[in-house]
Amino acid sequence: MAQFTREEYEKLTEKYRYLTTVGRDEMAEKLKEARSHGDLSENAEYDEARNDQAKMEAEIQDLEKALEGAEIIDESTLSADAVHLGSVVTLFDIEMAEEVTYKIMGKSDIVNDIISDESPVGIACMGKKVGDTVDVLLPGGKVAPMKIVAIG
Repeated sequence: MAQFTREEYEKLTEKYRYLTTVGRDEMAEKLKEARSHGDLSENAEYDEARNDQAKMEAEIQDLEKALEGAEIIDESTLSADAVHLGSVVTLFDIEMAEEVTYKIMGKSDIVNDIISDESPVGIACMGKKVGDTVDVLLPGGKVAPMKIVAIG
């Protein structure tokens, strides 16, 4: 069962609503337009529209799975003493000698510095406290030591 903060759950729900209404309508129009350009067997625009439709439907299914039976956590009951879902954690990457800050949520959004609690950094940090050093297992088996410098 996936856990989300209220904010994250509402964003995912809104995205799901958009894709299943406006997104599907726009996709149907795009397919209709592409079909009007002639022979479908040699119509690259139609093939691209079908691929876009398949990607959108896959995203809708992923959202359905994530939202189905989702547990919404009450952030006000969580302590800032340890990293938990919804925490903003600042880490010092020991090897790179730089600080990075992430919000830990149920689903990643790298553009907005949000990482999943199931990502390597999320897994390593959950339950840890300021001052703890965590070993983040990166793809390829490399371990990156990081120190937790702040939790918000």
